[in-house]
Amino acid sequence: MKRIRSIYIFCSIAISVQGWASKLPEERELTTNCSNMSLRKIPADLTPTTTTLDLSYNLLSQLQSSDFRSVSKLKVLILCHNRIQELNIKIFEFNRELRYLDLSYNRLKIVTWYSLAGLRHLDLSFNDFDTVPICEETGNMSHLEILGLSGAKIQKSNFQKIAHLHLKTVFLGLRSLSHYEEGSLPILNTTKLHIVLPMNTNFWVLLHDGIKTSKILEMTNIDGKSQFASYGTQKNLTLENSKTSILLLNKVDLLWDDLLLIFQFVWHTSVECFQIQHLTFGGKVYLDHYSFDYSNTVMRTIKLEHVQFRIFYIPQERVYLLFTKMDIENLTISDAQMPYMLFPIYPTRFQYLNFANNILMDDLFKQPIQLPHLKTLILKGNKLETFSLVSFFANNTSLKHLDLSQNLLQHENGENCFWPETLITMNLSSNKFADSVFRCLPRNIQILDLNNNKIQTVPKDIIHLKSLQELNLAFNFLTDLPGCSHFRKLSILNIEMNLILSPSLDFFQSCQEVKILNAGRNPFRCTCELRDFIQLEEYSEGMMIGWLDSYICEYPLTLKGTLLKDVHLPELSCNTTLLIVTIVVIMLVLGVAVAFCCFYFDLPWYLRMLGQWTLQRIRKTTQEQLKRNVQFHVFIAYSEHDSTWVKHELIPNLEKKEKLICLHEGNFDPGKSIIENIMNCIEKSYKSIFVLSPNFVQSEWCHYELYFAHHSLFHENSDYIIFILLEPIPLYCIPTKYPKLKALMEKKAYLEWPKDRRICGLFWANLRAAINANLLETREMYELQTFVGLNEESQGSAISLIRTDCL
Repeated sequence: MKRIRSIYIFCSIAISVQGWASKLPEERELTTNCSNMSLRKIPADLTPTTTTLDLSYNLLSQLQSSDFRSVSKLKVLILCHNRIQELNIKIFEFNRELRYLDLSYNRLKIVTWYSLAGLRHLDLSFNDFDTVPICEETGNMSHLEILGLSGAKIQKSNFQKIAHLHLKTVFLGLRSLSHYEEGSLPILNTTKLHIVLPMNTNFWVLLHDGIKTSKILEMTNIDGKSQFASYGTQKNLTLENSKTSILLLNKVDLLWDDLLLIFQFVWHTSVECFQIQHLTFGGKVYLDHYSFDYSNTVMRTIKLEHVQFRIFYIPQERVYLLFTKMDIENLTISDAQMPYMLFPIYPTRFQYLNFANNILMDDLFKQPIQLPHLKTLILKGNKLETFSLVSFFANNTSLKHLDLSQNLLQHENGENCFWPETLITMNLSSNKFADSVFRCLPRNIQILDLNNNKIQTVPKDIIHLKSLQELNLAFNFLTDLPGCSHFRKLSILNIEMNLILSPSLDFFQSCQEVKILNAGRNPFRCTCELRDFIQLEEYSEGMMIGWLDSYICEYPLTLKGTLLKDVHLPELSCNTTLLIVTIVVIMLVLGVAVAFCCFYFDLPWYLRMLGQWTLQRIRKTTQEQLKRNVQFHVFIAYSEHDSTWVKHELIPNLEKKEKLICLHEGNFDPGKSIIENIMNCIEKSYKSIFVLSPNFVQSEWCHYELYFAHHSLFHENSDYIIFILLEPIPLYCIPTKYPKLKALMEKKAYLEWPKDRRICGLFWANLRAAINANLLETREMYELQTFVGLNEESQGSAISLIRTDCL
């Protein structure tokens, strides 16, 4: 009872405050909550600007005239669940803005009235009044909308004082009811009447009068102690001047036959919607559909919710057919543990059927059922297993909405399905469907819910669902986003809590019409494949439901727990085309750079020379053998353009001292390559003379001779080379492949041929001294060093590279 009352209080506050909040002046609202604090008196330090004060669930027994004087702005006052016995309404005379006053669940016996003109909500229910506390002042509350009353005695005179008020809701919370004067309730002018009866109270007369009172009638606590004896005749089951169109009975515990009498009574009234919640019935079934008069009714909707049976055997045909033969538009029997349902063999007018949360099985569809006008069928929470059976049944209806959630449904590939063209909404969540379910769907479906099943993928060979707009595949086993090639109009897609690592390109290419996407709580693999998916939210802001908190990386482990928005995947590493273009450009740049370096530094020439020298060294044995084979004092390298000077000046002056000279003209071996001959001459000569001139640096063969001699000079750590500068050479004319030659020229480490022939004696003396060597002594010294086992190198005459001036 307290729970029902609390719900009522909450709803009343919400409705009342919301209803007149827009009419209140705009100013700061202050709420003071002093509930459940064991208070015995009103706190004296209340904030003057308080507008809402909650003093419920305390120990208050008296209210003083000064208690609320300080809170003149008070609009809402809640004093329910206290111990107040007497009340003088005048204590609120200074609270002129008071709109909501709740004094329910107290011990009030006496109320002294005072007109509160602005009051809209007044609740005095569940108190200890002997009679209903209404007086002239109550009738002066012209703004009153919701009124809660109580009293052990209800008389016509009580309600006549407020008959002129147009009330929205009258709530009668009765702790006891010792007397009710028949005809009292119809005096009230209210849209809704809610009566909470005390236990063991005859409700029949109140139901009879209540239907003639308000458009909406709700009655709570109807039990089997009711006396039907005086209303058992057919005359008492008819009613004139009824007003109620919506009747709600809550917490009903009756015998079956008494329940049937209520249905028969209501059937012939103005009631269009009859709802019973928390129904318990028992006893033997004597009355059934055969004794029920189905004629002359305006009934359209019957709802039975949370039904329990207190009898062991129920003749199913009698009970089920009683309701299905009513031939109304809407029928609900839910939470009733109902194993079966029977329908008449003729067509019925049912448009809405709700059999949720029962234990219905496939046998339901194995009987002939004619429901040509059926538009909505709700069978959630049952034990249905065969999907194709449901389709055969539905094909003979005009179904638009079908709810088969929370069953045991499956579909085998070999089973055929036939659906009506009118079906546009299906809820198939929480079943056992696999991928094959997509082959058993109505073509015109617009909203499809398949969440919490066993779907791993959307098959490619399914039928085209050309009208599908909303698809829910959450809580399945999908590893990829489904493409929209079969769902061209899809605009809402939910695939949260699946096994999606990274969406494929098919989704982005085919799902251009999707406006809302919920893909959160998937184990995303944050690699380049996910880059387009991350950018989807950036390009379509607000498209992703739950973006940020529900989109987290699972793989790789280095990014686990990272929000997708914080993952940075560079364009270069993810764009294959861009990566290839970048590599090609870099390779081209490097190629051009290498080519330029090769051209500028004559790298090919060096490579050829290195190759030739390597081959020649392979053919030779050791450095010791090379020294043993020295045959000439000097090898002369020169350009043919300088041959005149060599033959007429250089050679004659050297031969005067019996020097053995190696020249390419007479000492090259026929049959060998020029390169081999050059290397042999250099190796067989104690010294190498290079006659430098502009002609020399322009000769390719001179380049070879200088290169090999240069290599021998630095490889063998000896001074083999003598440079003679025949003619001045500008430094810019020296090729870059001769960095050593250029360095020597800069240091002037060479013998320069003088222009004045009269002063050349010193030139020849220095030259002969530089190449002075006894070849025989050199060979004998080497043999002696070899004999004694010394590892020292032969001591040749050191070359002196100096610039000589003829004086």
